[in-house]
Amino acid sequence: MKRWLFFLYGVFCHLLFLGVFAYLTAFVGGFLIPRTIDTPGSVPVASAVAIDLALLAIFAVQHSVMARPGFKQVWTRIIPQPIERSTYVLAANLVTILLMWKWQGIDTIVWEITQPALRTIFWVLFAIGWLGVPLVSLMIDHFDLFGTRQVWAYLRKQEPKASPFRTPWFYSFVRHPLYVGWTIAFWATPKMTVGHLLFAVGMTTYMGLAAIVEERDLIAHFGRHYQRYRETVPMFIPGWKRSKATSAVLVESGAAPGLTDSQIRRA
Repeated sequence: MKRWLFFLYGVFCHLLFLGVFAYLTAFVGGFLIPRTIDTPGSVPVASAVAIDLALLAIFAVQHSVMARPGFKQVWTRIIPQPIERSTYVLAANLVTILLMWKWQGIDTIVWEITQPALRTIFWVLFAIGWLGVPLVSLMIDHFDLFGTRQVWAYLRKQEPKASPFRTPWFYSFVRHPLYVGWTIAFWATPKMTVGHLLFAVGMTTYMGLAAIVEERDLIAHFGRHYQRYRETVPMFIPGWKRSKATSAVLVESGAAPGLTDSQIRRA
């Protein structure tokens, strides 16, 4: 009975993510739903900024802290290992829902593209970003990333098998294709308001800082194998190479950027 409950719980968390992801797309894109990222808030601008920054901080803390190996060692004493990832996904869904629910829009326009061809380009980039995120997740292990593979293995009384280190498709060009996809999704808009800009800057800053912390975990986990990968594949921009001397300095300092926690689990 417990195995089936864990399985249903994992499937529910995965399906909830798909719904939240679709809603977030409409929320950031400003279409289909009545209240979006550009909908004016009900408080003064200073208060709106404070509330929005607090929401972004909650989002960042949940995503980063719960992904750290040290936290997981303690967390799995409370949450059974088979549903640890599903519980992370559930928590991520909840903080994202909270962010969209309480977000205070600031509708002052930063830029607005009116030329039809340019607007089309921005919307194409928007689509590329939002479609790129699930596409990249499928390149690694989508079902493991969202905890479904773990609960399925537990249902079948099997131990989940660790995947070997690999760099499929986009990962051979940049080490952070998921972050690249999210960045495009958050920034590509023909109409940028102050509220949307605050959201984009906050999320981009979080991803940059998270990458630094995650890189340290990857070095500890994979050692020289990952360091060689990092020396040959740029972080975010294809073709942006750095010298081996620079890489060596970053390795010594432990201050290098890298991949996401999901890639630690699947790389």
